[in-house]
Amino acid sequence: MTGRNFGTSIMMMGCALFLSGGMALAEDLPPLPPVPAEYADKHMPAGGWTDPKAIEDGALIYSGEAHPQVNCGSCHGKDGKPVKKGARDMRDPNNICRWSDGFWFWRISEGVPKTKMKSWKSMLSEEQIWHVMAFENQFSNEGKPHDHSCYKPGN
Repeated sequence: MTGRNFGTSIMMMGCALFLSGGMALAEDLPPLPPVPAEYADKHMPAGGWTDPKAIEDGALIYSGEAHPQVNCGSCHGKDGKPVKKGARDMRDPNNICRWSDGFWFWRISEGVPKTKMKSWKSMLSEEQIWHVMAFENQFSNEGKPHDHSCYKPGN
């Protein structure tokens, strides 16, 4: 084998390992913490995922227009692409589809320990949290409303 062929072979093996490692990371996401009992049975109100009014209200909250101290986009980005380290990528169905309604509601309400995601329940009503979730949910579907039916327990 010539030096050039050997170098090409090494490079191809490196690329294959890198790519397969990336796929393993997507499949081997760490387990989510259990949802506290007070949030476990929470579900989006009927029709809420695709309700245009709820989504519109959620957009105003998410962007900081509805409440000057609440601006989800300052970390999660205006289109769901994170702009701050550690913020979840709302465009990635691998994230969104893992979250039950209760899990998602809990994380917005109580925040996420040891991260910059703080509790919003003192500034947002339950209805407003549902509306933000409906708006955020669109990011994983190219900006189109959908019913979050991709969530399956154990995802």
